[in-house]
Amino acid sequence: MFRKTAVRLLCFATVILALAAGYAGTVQAADPVKIKFILNWKWQGPQAWFFIAQDKGWFKEEGLDVQLDQGSGSAAAVTRVASGAYDAGFGDINAITRFKSEHPDHKMKAVYMIYNVPPFVIVSLKEKGIKSPKDLEGKVLGASANDAAFKLFPGFVGATGIDDSKIEWQHMKPSLRQQMLVRGDVDAVAGYYITVKFGLKNMNFDPEKANFMFYSDHGMDLYSNAIIFSGDMIEKHPDAVKGFLRAVNKAFFYVLDNRDEGIDAAMKRERLLKRDVEMGRLVETIDWLIVSPEMKEIGMGDVKDERLSRSIKIVSDTFGLKRTPDANEIFDRSFLPAKADRMAK
Repeated sequence: MFRKTAVRLLCFATVILALAAGYAGTVQAADPVKIKFILNWKWQGPQAWFFIAQDKGWFKEEGLDVQLDQGSGSAAAVTRVASGAYDAGFGDINAITRFKSEHPDHKMKAVYMIYNVPPFVIVSLKEKGIKSPKDLEGKVLGASANDAAFKLFPGFVGATGIDDSKIEWQHMKPSLRQQMLVRGDVDAVAGYYITVKFGLKNMNFDPEKANFMFYSDHGMDLYSNAIIFSGDMIEKHPDAVKGFLRAVNKAFFYVLDNRDEGIDAAMKRERLLKRDVEMGRLVETIDWLIVSPEMKEIGMGDVKDERLSRSIKIVSDTFGLKRTPDANEIFDRSFLPAKADRMAK
């Protein structure tokens, strides 16, 4: 009798263990969360942290299957996420402000600030003699229609008091912007400092022969590019959002110490890139747009609420928005990694 009971108990335990093992296997085999992510631009050195996070398997370690796609402008990235075409992207936070003004119930938000310093510039060749905003009057300016610097130009006009009725705009494909500037087809172009400067360098044109007029020097102290996530991802997959940010944050600090490897990752995706140009682009992006005194104080990825509120008001006044969104509608820091993990060493 005792022996039969023992055998039954042993069989019962075996079944329980088998079921537990099967359940554990089911958990481990759970499908990864798929994230379609659109970048701000074509493959470039300053996107290295996204590439490294993918190539090192750090997205995969977080249970994510991430698809990285090239973009066509920082403002366009916001539009693509808002439309549902992408789950997340690297786009201009100011474009979110404009969108949320008209769509207050939309849950898309920025969750990780990368460009702490605004990169918006007007670039002209020195031979044109354009040294101040007033000198832009009577000139032909060029830009991609989706470029964030072009979309924010009305704010630049308001801050400087120039007469924009005396300025003519010509739109072109982003790939033609620097060419048209050098050829003299336009007198100046609007764009991102790093993009235009190294676009000129890529053409073997010396950037020292150009003047760079920064928006930030004329009353427009804005935040810029951030990682944004759709409301659907934020609500349904909050842990995936956190995991994505952990992977990118880890990759960012890895790239700080391994910049050659970061450029290797970019060039693997586009063999026509020039290594020296992309390295320069990466270094200046880090030094000029990211590692600022504010970033060193609050950590990578975060913002100061009061500055963000001022930034939102600038955008609201610039475009005459019917409704000025609150800062908490635009940025959500709850998904950020711990501050200790986001501090510059």
